[in-house]
Amino acid sequence: MQLNFKEIFTAFMVLFAVIDIVGNIPIIIDLRKKVGHIQSEKASLIAGVIMIVFLFLGEQILSLIGIDVNSFAVAGAFILFFIALEMILGITLYKDEDNTALTASVFPLAFPLIAGPGSLTTLLSLRAEFRLENIIIAVIINVIVIYIVLKTSSRIERVIGKNGISIIRKIFGVVLLAIAVKLFAHNIKALF
Repeated sequence: MQLNFKEIFTAFMVLFAVIDIVGNIPIIIDLRKKVGHIQSEKASLIAGVIMIVFLFLGEQILSLIGIDVNSFAVAGAFILFFIALEMILGITLYKDEDNTALTASVFPLAFPLIAGPGSLTTLLSLRAEFRLENIIIAVIINVIVIYIVLKTSSRIERVIGKNGISIIRKIFGVVLLAIAVKLFAHNIKALF
């Protein structure tokens, strides 16, 4: 087992930016108003399980349909690029607004808001570059942060304010854009 703190930190930051739990605070507060109560433990745990299972089985699922990790990572770079554009420009390119599920803690919170297409794609992209144990630790740290944010979302919104959340989103958007470009450049070479 080779723990590399630089890899853990980078993987954590990438996932943190993609999941954008701080930027999703307004959505979380809105959900809480609609359903009354969000089970923070359940949402965090389910999101963590989905991400770790996909980290292990994602490659097999891909090979089953005949796609290699580098191709998936390039596709992932495009998704990250568009998520970053959404964050920076404050536009919505794609959002599934189907909130008819009975429990908001699982759907849409754990999936697809936290463990959605962006984070799952990111996990496989990270897997092409980093060691597995470092990514798992990064996922676990993210799940802990997600839990804390879910538990304290209304307090965070009061402290940071709407403008603060908007600024944080834009900063993480720029970081994510740079990561998307790096990911694309690294994996496109492997394809050709």
